[in-house]
Amino acid sequence: MASICNQISSSSTSVLRWNHDVFLSFRGEDTRYKFTDHLYAALVNKSIRTFRDDKLKRGEEIAPELLKVIEESRLSIVIFSENYATSRWCLDELVKIMECRQKIRQIVVPIFYHVDPSDLRKQKGSFGKAFASYERDGRDSKEKIQRWRAALTDASNLSGWHLSEGYESRHIKEITENIFKRLNCKQFVVDSKLVGMDSRVKEIGFRLDLESNDVRIIGIYGIGGIGKTTISKVVYNQLFYEFEHASFLEDVSKISKNQGLFHLQNQLLCDILEVGENKYISTTGQGSNMIRNILQSKKVFIVLDDVDDSDQLESLVGNHDWLGKGSRVIVTTRNKHLLTVQRVDELYEVEKLNFEEGYELFNWHAFRQNLPKQDFIDLSYDAICYCQGLPLALKILGSLLIDKTRPQWQSELQKLKREPVEKIHNILKQSFHGLDHTQKDIFLDIACCFKGEDKDFLSRILDGCNFYVERGSKDLSDKCLITILYNRINMHDLVQQMGWQIVREKFPNEPSKWSRLWDSEDIERAFATSKVKTNL
Repeated sequence: MASICNQISSSSTSVLRWNHDVFLSFRGEDTRYKFTDHLYAALVNKSIRTFRDDKLKRGEEIAPELLKVIEESRLSIVIFSENYATSRWCLDELVKIMECRQKIRQIVVPIFYHVDPSDLRKQKGSFGKAFASYERDGRDSKEKIQRWRAALTDASNLSGWHLSEGYESRHIKEITENIFKRLNCKQFVVDSKLVGMDSRVKEIGFRLDLESNDVRIIGIYGIGGIGKTTISKVVYNQLFYEFEHASFLEDVSKISKNQGLFHLQNQLLCDILEVGENKYISTTGQGSNMIRNILQSKKVFIVLDDVDDSDQLESLVGNHDWLGKGSRVIVTTRNKHLLTVQRVDELYEVEKLNFEEGYELFNWHAFRQNLPKQDFIDLSYDAICYCQGLPLALKILGSLLIDKTRPQWQSELQKLKREPVEKIHNILKQSFHGLDHTQKDIFLDIACCFKGEDKDFLSRILDGCNFYVERGSKDLSDKCLITILYNRINMHDLVQQMGWQIVREKFPNEPSKWSRLWDSEDIERAFATSKVKTNL
């Protein structure tokens, strides 16, 4: 399992340095001006960034710049032709390609062009003759020849295309469409700057345990804007091709409310059956039966993003019995309790960024570099402390302040003490909307008056109002709105500010009409206003 986790971790950053979609490896004398040229043109026509080695000067050793190109490619296509093994250059390319498959999970697609895959596997025919020549020659070490042999054997066992007859144009069309689907339809665009991602993705790797053939459902939870969706997208991008079928359903809570659960069920079925848009079902009951029957025989990778109701889980993945051997499901949510009810195999709470990570992420968005400008060091520190390690806030606030003057920075940061950034506020507020009436009251009481207090003290005060704090605080903790540590109730500063804003928003300038008062200046204004009205 450790090896899998290391691969996931190391590959998570490879998304940032892919300069090519496809690297073509081929024996020039065999296919350069025919099959390879036609395939290259078809890939480029599909807007697939394809590298074809037709400019680098050939020598005894493979060029370092070519090794770098291979590392920076998302997928390699290896065209095995009659004389492929007679080229030391091609064999060195293949060794590097198979190393990238192992270390950074690069996709490798072999094409057996008028050769038998068993000739590669057993090094027979023209491949056997080539190796016999190398061994007689004595120029290459036994270790190097063995690496070539191992790479050929491993590549021969990969799923690919065997072209021996039929129209090449038809084969090229099928190959191009398949490559396009694997590269584009399943991949997600993630932020160009991912900070602190490797350790978090590695934690998910441990929990997924890909080397096991059992069924595993993993839950990722945390407050809004903490990075749950980004983490799941990075993991999905790196692993979806390890499965027979894959599906990533975004914004499950929003779509189920606006369009109905059966819409998500249809999308899941389309992804798993790998067809275009189609309406398979019209009711959730019908959809559940069809999904269960189809998934039981398949090894699938499914991500359900932003789930907020147990019905969504039950209708889309049911339970472990719905899924075929080796299947994996990731569920992201703001509500830990949903995952407990579903009996997921592993839970992972996404933690906020530490100061160093927040420092890097904020400066990247505010200054387009890892360090702040000299005149803004103190203000950057204030902004980072305000965000309290919340990635969404660091990105939004950094982007808001970019290219502004120092006085403008000071003005914006001063404004934040009273009025939060609307985009950050709205994301966090979604969790508040999911509370019932009693939970909302308890949350606002904590945000305005009881943050940092002892839970028993809070219970003695609020239970007298029939608020049932023991249960209510557990609900708020499950929904990541508060934390309880050593019996003390706490919450993220931005979550607290969200609560303040909710109290103020109907009457922003009339504190006498607010349901709660906590700031001394607002209390004075409220009493002053009331006194004036009484005198009138």
